[in-house]
Amino acid sequence: MKVSVVIVNYNVRYFLELCLYSVKKALKNIDGEIIVVDNVSKDTSCQMVKDLFPEVILIENKENVGFSKANNQGVAIAKGEYVLILNPDTVVGETLFDQILPFADEQENLGALGVRLIDGTGNFLPESKRGLPRPKTSFERMIGINKSGYYSTYLTKDGIGKIEVLVGAFMLMKKDRYIEVGGFDEDYFMYGEDIDLSYKLTQSGYTNYYYGKSVVIHYKGESTRKDVKYLRHFYGAMKIFYEKHFKLTTLDFLLMRCGIKIVFLIKYFKLSNTSIVVNDTDRILFVGDRDITANFQLKKKVIQVPTQELIKLEEYIREYEIEEIWFEEGALTYKEIINQIGTHRFSKVLFKILPENTDFLIGSNTTDGRGEVIFLN
Repeated sequence: MKVSVVIVNYNVRYFLELCLYSVKKALKNIDGEIIVVDNVSKDTSCQMVKDLFPEVILIENKENVGFSKANNQGVAIAKGEYVLILNPDTVVGETLFDQILPFADEQENLGALGVRLIDGTGNFLPESKRGLPRPKTSFERMIGINKSGYYSTYLTKDGIGKIEVLVGAFMLMKKDRYIEVGGFDEDYFMYGEDIDLSYKLTQSGYTNYYYGKSVVIHYKGESTRKDVKYLRHFYGAMKIFYEKHFKLTTLDFLLMRCGIKIVFLIKYFKLSNTSIVVNDTDRILFVGDRDITANFQLKKKVIQVPTQELIKLEEYIREYEIEEIWFEEGALTYKEIINQIGTHRFSKVLFKILPENTDFLIGSNTTDGRGEVIFLN
């Protein structure tokens, strides 16, 4: 078997469903499998997988073991030469594996491979290609005096090249190398484990790559919301990383602890005193063939255009002052939808995806905000 896709899920039932639809289509001509590890979701995620995707291997944990251990569980039973660690709040194009697997096969010393990630509003996510967050670089970034060393700015968004650190939302690597370096360190419950694994791979003599020709949507903030709980996990993870991999002097250690504490308190105060406001939209452009108005209960003005009119999308946006675009999967491929979202990100419109034969749409109204599910019925 060529590839095993491992997805750790926690309470994101509809995002997982959309993700599985897209991965299933991407694996159509590939010898592969999908493994979902559920960390005791309280929604209907597990039943949905059983009902709609019986071919998917489902591990139902009895307790929330965290991101690292859950991924290790999935990789342990994977049959593929490669394993793809994938977040459940992602959408991939149909040609993903046709693009990245041949490139991966050509790299004799491959550690892990990442792709260009965009959020639900079409904006590039710079963490797609990162440098190693050494203590000095991270401290300078945290206090806002240096961001250039944290991201791999020497590579363009659509470039291909070597990088130090990949993001855990999408990491492709050979299973035997994942096992060789110990997989995800289970001392990390959430966050930091991707940095740790990337670093262990390079320290073992392997090379990590960024492949910017492939684009994947990551509804950033959905499966791991940026809230106070997120801050505790993130800064706790960075403390673990530095203690494991860097020999710090007493002064360095104190500065690091103080820096993390100060930045945590500042961000904690901001998050605790900031309300999330999402402006409702009234004017919708629906790109697809399906008649959604019969079951559409929301009070919105919907203008429907066939897929043949895609070339005129900007004209429609301006003429009708469109605030949101809904794309019907089936009328368009996932790859086409991803390309359209990236193309029209400057139009200040929002985007939603309607999976084929479903009655829900998914998208993000803000870059960091929680993703949104809209039900037609």
